[in-house]
Order: sequence, then C-alpha cells, then structure tokens
Amino acid sequence: MRLLPILPLLPLTLAHQSPLAAIDATGLTVNSIPYSTRVHWMRKANEALSLLSSPCPFAAFGTVIVNHTAVTPDGLGELVCIGINENSKTGNPTLHGEIAAIANCTSILTDPTGRYNFTASQAQSAFSSLSLYTNAESCPMCASAIRWAGFKEYIYGTSIDTLVQRGWGQIRISSYEIFKESGDLPSKTKLIANVAVNETDPFFLWQYDPAYPCPVGCQRGAQGGCAVV
Repeated sequence: MRLLPILPLLPLTLAHQSPLAAIDATGLTVNSIPYSTRVHWMRKANEALSLLSSPCPFAAFGTVIVNHTAVTPDGLGELVCIGINENSKTGNPTLHGEIAAIANCTSILTDPTGRYNFTASQAQSAFSSLSLYTNAESCPMCASAIRWAGFKEYIYGTSIDTLVQRGWGQIRISSYEIFKESGDLPSKTKLIANVAVNETDPFFLWQYDPAYPCPVGCQRGAQGGCAVV
C-alpha cells in the first residue's frame, strides 16, 4: 500500500464553535486520548473492511465505535461494535458504514443475552459515552445521525474534499458545517478530523485511478478493479 505524507491533526470542539486549528500530532493528546490510540482505532476502522467484506471493497468505508471510558489491560478502550458500507450487499442506499455501525451497536447494547442487556432508553443514553471512528469523513446524512445519536466524539480520516478530488460523487457539505448547525441539540460532540490519513487515503484512491496500487492483499483484475489475491 502506498503511504502518503502524514498530515496534521485537526481537532474541533464544534459544539462550542471553536476555530479550526492545525496541531502537530507528535506526542499529542486530544480530548485526553493519546494520538497513538486514535491511530490504533482508525486502523481498526480500516480492518473492519476485511472482517466484514474484503481488504478492497469498492465502497471502502469502515467504522468502529469505542468506549474510551472502559478500563482495559492495554489502556486503549473497549470496542463495542463495527460496521461497513453495506449498500451493495443489502440494497439499502442509506446503510453507510456509520449507520450500519450504529445499528449494530444498538442491537449489541440491547441484546438481552449480551454483556450489556440495556433497555432502549439506556442504549440511547450510552452513545453519549462512546466515540465513533470512521476511515472517511461522514456524508451529511451520517454526520447528522452522529449528532442525533449524541456521541461523545466523532473521529474521521480521509476528508470529503479528498474523495471529491479523487472522483467520488459526494454531497459537498462538510461535517464541520453539519456540526456548526446542530447547536440546538442537547448533546455535545467533539469532532476530530484527518486522523491517520496516510493510512486511510489509499483505501479510496484506487477506484477511479487505474494506475494507483490496490490495498495490501488485493490486485488489479481484468476489469481494472481491485480484488483479493
């Protein structure tokens, strides 16, 4: 996989409308979480693709939802659920990775035989303690769902601007704009942008560029797409 230059982390506390600021990621702690931990979970968002589909699905959008308040031996927090874009699998055009992950988490949190066994009300309240990591910036539908859910944090890798530049059809409304207009909601969600883009970007650069290398474990087929070796 081709590695791109590491870009600076852009933390935003948009519930309070703070200005956009670039910060050196080296040794950084954002919202009390080390940047290395942020990168760990963004990698897990990438790995969700292989777990639920393949290393190189065309719509390579992966999401993990994490509880950073959980005490774990490695100190990284607890993985609650994962999700990937399931449009082509289900025929549901709204089932983006973030929506799939939220649905999966709801099922896990309310499973009467599961580890949480929450009521519907408890499950809704639980999202305010959770962080959603997605390997690409959410579309306006998903960014709005994240705000309606009331997540504690929303962290993304590849930006919508990068997707557009690389040929992806997108609704050109940034997460920043969605969050800026969501101040009437009772919840507060911190937005952290551009985490580990050198690792997330390659999952979205090959689809419309036949010269770009496929993700690790995949190769170009006769039709020009990437497929598992």
